[in-house]
Amino acid sequence: MKIHEYQGKELLQKFQVPVPAGGVAATPEEARQVAETLEAGPFVVKAQIHAGGRGKGGGIQTAATPEEVEDVASRILGMTLITPQTGPEGRYVKTVLVEQAQDIAQELYLGIVVDRSLARPVIMMSAAGGMEIEEVAARTPELIVKEAVDPLLGLMPYQARNLAFGVGLPPELLRPATGFITNLYRMFVALDCSLAEINPLVVTKDGHMLALDAKINLDDNALFRHHDLAALEDPDEMDPLENEARKHHLNYIRLTGNIGAMVNGAGLAMATMDATPEMIANGFRIILSDPRVKVVLINIFGGLLRCDRLAAGVIQAAREVDVRAPIIIRLEGTNVEEGRQLLNESGLTFTVAEDMQDAARKVAALVQ
Repeated sequence: MKIHEYQGKELLQKFQVPVPAGGVAATPEEARQVAETLEAGPFVVKAQIHAGGRGKGGGIQTAATPEEVEDVASRILGMTLITPQTGPEGRYVKTVLVEQAQDIAQELYLGIVVDRSLARPVIMMSAAGGMEIEEVAARTPELIVKEAVDPLLGLMPYQARNLAFGVGLPPELLRPATGFITNLYRMFVALDCSLAEINPLVVTKDGHMLALDAKINLDDNALFRHHDLAALEDPDEMDPLENEARKHHLNYIRLTGNIGAMVNGAGLAMATMDATPEMIANGFRIILSDPRVKVVLINIFGGLLRCDRLAAGVIQAAREVDVRAPIIIRLEGTNVEEGRQLLNESGLTFTVAEDMQDAARKVAALVQ
């Protein structure tokens, strides 16, 4: 689950990770009022959307006075902000974060992710702050310092020092840097984060370290332990079809292309084991809501999930939903012949494939 920058900074503050003074606003007047509570300008007005690259699209602007903050906020609020991460459709801006501008001496990158290959959290730090970490990794990987943390032992003090020295921080910043890293890791573990990224982490000219930005992602599977955090989700920032799928306990990922795929993993298998045509019908409806979808491929391996039960659910769902796109079905596994027979005798215009290669050919032919 993604949350907004201002929400991430509120969480950081609870774990003693320093952030700039500021506040969130939904109207230009509120933005001016926030600026008036801060020290003298300049100020920064930042669009709150779930995407990076906001500055390049005009979503981050400076202002010298509270009156200018109001004027800038009036231009940002209500705009459709297009960045490299939003796609051409952009994101509608409902709120802005108004902060005290900082006198920056150095920009760093600090991030924590779970490395599945190592089965442990990995902390990354780089002197190339302000840049996308993927770009740094591609061009200058030697600038990235990493420390893998044993989840049983936790972050060791020497690891935090390795990171601080590895990015070239001077001795006088060792203590604030190690404290910053340690507190960020504490938050990462305590809140079941899947990503905690500070980019940039800045050193001000008076020697303070601040999280100038905050990208915090929370593990959806752990939200049952954090009911207060679940309330931070902004449905308007989600893909509408993904949001609709979640209401029906389905996992839906909207990709590019014109082939809609219904496949089984743990989620669909558990849903269809109980022969719930409603789940399949909702899956059809959500997939077909995307106007780009020209054909639907159902690719199911029946292990725990019996193919005949799935076929019965698909048939019932297809009769309930106005399915206008061709449907290719590839079944394999338990009771596969019974499932294929049900589909072939249903009277509906399914195309049953023998294997994955056959299914791919038939799907491609229909799309073309």
